[in-house]
Amino acid sequence: MTNGLLMKSVSGRLWVYQRSIMKCQMTEKYSHASLVSPVTCGICFESCPRGSMSAAACGHPFCSTCWRGYISTAISDGPGCLMLRCPDPSCAAAVGQDMINSLAADDDKEKYGRYLRRSYIEDNRKTKWCPAPGCEYAVEFVMGSGSYDVNCNCSYGFCWNCTEEAHRPVDCATVSKWILKNSAESENMNWILANSKPCPKCKRPIEKNQGCMHITCTPPCKFEFCWLCLGPWSEHGERTGGFYACNRYESARQEGAYDESERRREMAKNSLERYTHYYERWAANQSSRQKALGDLQSLQNDKLERLSDIQSQPESQLKFIVEAWLQIVECRRVLKWTYAYGFYLPEHEHAKRQFFEYLQGEAESGLERLHQCAEKELQIYLDAESPSKDFNDFRTKLAGLTRPFH
Repeated sequence: MTNGLLMKSVSGRLWVYQRSIMKCQMTEKYSHASLVSPVTCGICFESCPRGSMSAAACGHPFCSTCWRGYISTAISDGPGCLMLRCPDPSCAAAVGQDMINSLAADDDKEKYGRYLRRSYIEDNRKTKWCPAPGCEYAVEFVMGSGSYDVNCNCSYGFCWNCTEEAHRPVDCATVSKWILKNSAESENMNWILANSKPCPKCKRPIEKNQGCMHITCTPPCKFEFCWLCLGPWSEHGERTGGFYACNRYESARQEGAYDESERRREMAKNSLERYTHYYERWAANQSSRQKALGDLQSLQNDKLERLSDIQSQPESQLKFIVEAWLQIVECRRVLKWTYAYGFYLPEHEHAKRQFFEYLQGEAESGLERLHQCAEKELQIYLDAESPSKDFNDFRTKLAGLTRPFH
């Protein structure tokens, strides 16, 4: 990394060289008196008042105009500016942040500060950038909690190990496989295999969307064939079973001619149905979680104050509702990832799967009761025009549903 930064600082030296060439022809115009003036800039060779000159720790003096141009060029080139050296080609003295702050323009100082923070974060094993889209916060990891789930100030929670969203109780390897599966072409191929057949002539996959077994491939192929046996339709008619059956196919299937291809298609269909079962529930909980996050924000921004006015209770006494919504958000996340876990649970581990599905069902049932109470029953008190005498009963019920159970 250091070598890369040093290479990038070369362009700053190049700026000095170009500046020197431009001013080289002017040196002949200087009188002897100007050459012995108090301070001469080492880049533009102009005499300047000592107060307008600056130098790094090495003491090589350059005018403020040249310093600003040198620094601006280096910062424009990127993070290499963090390794900036004295403009003198023979000097390796570092240019510190104090000089950047005193000489650089405001936008250059801001860029330099960003590069410095980025360098600190990326070089520190205990800090990482928050992976949430648009977030500019960095997070420091504190060991000892026993969990790799961390939360940023932007409210996004992620796994410290893999930087995916927080995914307990599922390990990082399972999450990686699941995300890859959701985005991979393999599921498209499974669908094609399970729901289509290749045209016998051009091999293009064709989906059957009508009851008739007479299939015509799309242009330019236009081959007509039987969906069941894939033979030319010209060889079919009443003697082969008509439009809705194929005696040729039935007899061939009984002889085992289509067993292997049908077995593969059936396996693909079962695999697709199983994946769809888990994915739909994973996605449904993700959608419910996003909705719950929106409801929580709405509650904190507006509804809590309104409820306080209606029920004549201070907002500090209504925090139990916020706690319930926070638990709903977290439980939706956990429940979502249990479906990824269940998908990869080996089929032969029947007892383990049975116990897991029992716990999953209990968790889902409890969460639905909590969500129903926090969403639907709360609305009754938000719509009320005066304090409700049974609001305390609602408080007791919601707090009871929020409390962890064993």
